[in-house]
Amino acid sequence: MNMENESIQEKENILGTAGIGHLLAKFAIPGIVSMVVNSLYNIIDQIFIGQGVGYLGNGATSVIFPMMTFAMAFSLLFGDGAAAFYSLKLGEKKPDEAAKGTLAGITGFVSGSVIIAIIYLIFMKYFCRLFGASEGIMPYAIAYGRIITYGLPFSAFCAAGSSIIRADGSPRFNMAGLFVGTIINLILDPVFIFVCHWGVEGAALATILGQAANAGMNIYYFRHKMKSTKLDLRLWKKSFPYFGKVSRLGVSSFITQMSMVVAMATRNNVLLTYGAKSKYGPDIPITTLGITMKTFAILMSIVIGLSVGAQPIFGYNYGSGKYDRVKKTYKLVAVISTLMCTVAFLLAQFKPMAIISIFGSESDLYNEFAIKCMRIYLMLIPTIGFQIMTGIFFQSLGYPMQASILSLSKQIIFQIPVTLILPIFLGVEGVLWAGPVSDVLALITTIVMLLLYWKKIFAKTN
Repeated sequence: MNMENESIQEKENILGTAGIGHLLAKFAIPGIVSMVVNSLYNIIDQIFIGQGVGYLGNGATSVIFPMMTFAMAFSLLFGDGAAAFYSLKLGEKKPDEAAKGTLAGITGFVSGSVIIAIIYLIFMKYFCRLFGASEGIMPYAIAYGRIITYGLPFSAFCAAGSSIIRADGSPRFNMAGLFVGTIINLILDPVFIFVCHWGVEGAALATILGQAANAGMNIYYFRHKMKSTKLDLRLWKKSFPYFGKVSRLGVSSFITQMSMVVAMATRNNVLLTYGAKSKYGPDIPITTLGITMKTFAILMSIVIGLSVGAQPIFGYNYGSGKYDRVKKTYKLVAVISTLMCTVAFLLAQFKPMAIISIFGSESDLYNEFAIKCMRIYLMLIPTIGFQIMTGIFFQSLGYPMQASILSLSKQIIFQIPVTLILPIFLGVEGVLWAGPVSDVLALITTIVMLLLYWKKIFAKTN
């Protein structure tokens, strides 16, 4: 190993020597801020659309959101996979392999986002219908979706690229890039909506301009600022054999995102069907539950940011054989994430209108269903943090199948059947009760998975 790589490995030793609390503060706090800021791209749009366009405009973002999540699934397949591969290879003192895996990840998420964007632009109306657009929401969804689709490559570089940058030990740079993008979006949204009167199209344009700025910063980092290895383009052809290795480690993130897509599509269509038969109509349920899910996405961003921030600690110490540090990190992250989710639960139960009114206040009927969404659907969110971080824990240690099972359990295995069954007996409110019911079942699955694999994961300590 040359002198440069020896110096690189010395810098990385902090992951195996510094206090766990210090490392979480270094990696997880910027990671949390980064994930929250990233989720604010869609939240900011909904706030200004709700105030300047109305609830049908917000309904449009609820329809387009699963489409963007579908595209994000392919980006994170390679981005999060490359980040996990990167940390593991650095722990094994193999920086050249880490570089090749990273190049494979970048190639994967860039090409995937371009292909998906082309498909969306050709079949936009079909996808809007697939994800639950009513006749009233459809024109807003098409207008918003067409413009936001042009930004998919930028979005890929923002989200997937961020995972790699954090794994390289630069969470602050990643956070700065996300802040720049969000500030641009925050400034341009009111200008395009209230001054230029461009409606949902203006909100979409503001979003992709912010994402473009963030993507530009991430590209600059890859070319000039990588700490632990160098992304030499001469290694690009040699990176092809690493596509499979990288994607296997990112499969949990992929399945998590894809399960969200299937769950959202199912939920939107059931809301459309049973909402039309209720006093609320087809548009209010889709819009209000969409707002609840976007608010819930902030909480998920906090938990995921904490867990992903811990990912380099998990991966490096596991690769180095320091299992006690891995266990200590897991327990600390589990406690913190559960406490965060409990605070969110209290807000949803006791101050729902304070959250709902941010996105615009409509009729009493609208507010009535919005409050039900907050209180019922988020009833058991204190369990969510433990579930999410355990899945990322398995993924970080090279157990993608176990992580995938946990990702599938809530969104696919449990929630979709419950979403389809409960409305038969409870009407449109059955969709809301599917949330806490699936949370209980997913929690049981997570506990069973830990009991089955905990000793096996750390078998080398015996």
